[in-house]
Amino acid sequence: MAEIRRRKQEAGGDEDAACMGTSISPSIADAEKRNSSAADSSDHDLPDRWKNWVIRGIFTWIMICGFALIIYGGPLALMVTTLLVQVKCFQEIISIGYQVYRIHGLPWFRSLSWYFLLTSNYFFYGENLVDYFGVVINRLIWFIVPVSMIICNDVMAYMFGFFFGKTPLIKLSPKKTWEGFIGGGFATVLFGLLFSYILCHYQYFVCPIVYSEELGSMSMTCQPSYLFTPQDYSLKVLGIGKTISVFPFIWHSIALSLFSSIIGPFGGFFASGFKRAFKIKDFGDMIPGHGGIMDRFDCQFLMATFVNVYISSFIRTPSPSKLLTQIYNLKPEQQLQIYSALKENLFDLLN
Repeated sequence: MAEIRRRKQEAGGDEDAACMGTSISPSIADAEKRNSSAADSSDHDLPDRWKNWVIRGIFTWIMICGFALIIYGGPLALMVTTLLVQVKCFQEIISIGYQVYRIHGLPWFRSLSWYFLLTSNYFFYGENLVDYFGVVINRLIWFIVPVSMIICNDVMAYMFGFFFGKTPLIKLSPKKTWEGFIGGGFATVLFGLLFSYILCHYQYFVCPIVYSEELGSMSMTCQPSYLFTPQDYSLKVLGIGKTISVFPFIWHSIALSLFSSIIGPFGGFFASGFKRAFKIKDFGDMIPGHGGIMDRFDCQFLMATFVNVYISSFIRTPSPSKLLTQIYNLKPEQQLQIYSALKENLFDLLN
């Protein structure tokens, strides 16, 4: 009898365990299904455009912080970064050309491309390195403000287009909208005025790089020039009997901001046409959410060209050292002609 009772108890225990197993395992499975479905639903609840927005936003802030660190590093860091960006952009373009024309079996395509890049850069750098990086060496503000304007225009045009964009702007770039173009333009002008006003207060940004014999090193301290010294302007033309104190550089920043917001985006449009011609989406995949380096610097090349022309036309004046260098390269009789002309001019001025 005891043996029979023992067997019944074991059988009952097995049945209870089986019942518990059948009751617990479905609950665990249901919980796992609920968790997985919740994760899947959270992924599906966030559309692809919002995922891209988050990724672009994160890496945009990373790049802005990196740019700030490079500025803190000084002119040398900016020049090295400029060279690296130039080389990387060239590499991305050459890679596209190689992939497209590889079927033609062009020999030494990439090697010759890099050879021409090195020789051309050697020519320009060897000719006059100071002129090549004149904007950076003379005053950092002429480099930082235009670059920052393009960054601001890219970011704000994307933001306005993302939230308010409805009207397509150009067929070459279907995602660009009039709302983004106009909103980015206004934001760039306001940013340019505020950012220029802030930088004008610091000698680090408005003074050229010179060698200080007292310090025995390079120095960026000086007496700010006319452009970076507040000047009084009368508002009588507007019928207001008051004067305002403004840095003259602010007026130039308006011209720069208008160009960066109206003409600057066409650098991106041209790049979009280039990519559509080769049937590619981006120049590369180095920056998640943005593409390649060239995708971020397409407008910067157009802006850099304008800034150099603008400075040469309206800002830069011939320096005595450069004039003397050019005179020394002339023939002796030509130098005598210049000497005679200067002598006569000084005689007339002094008498």
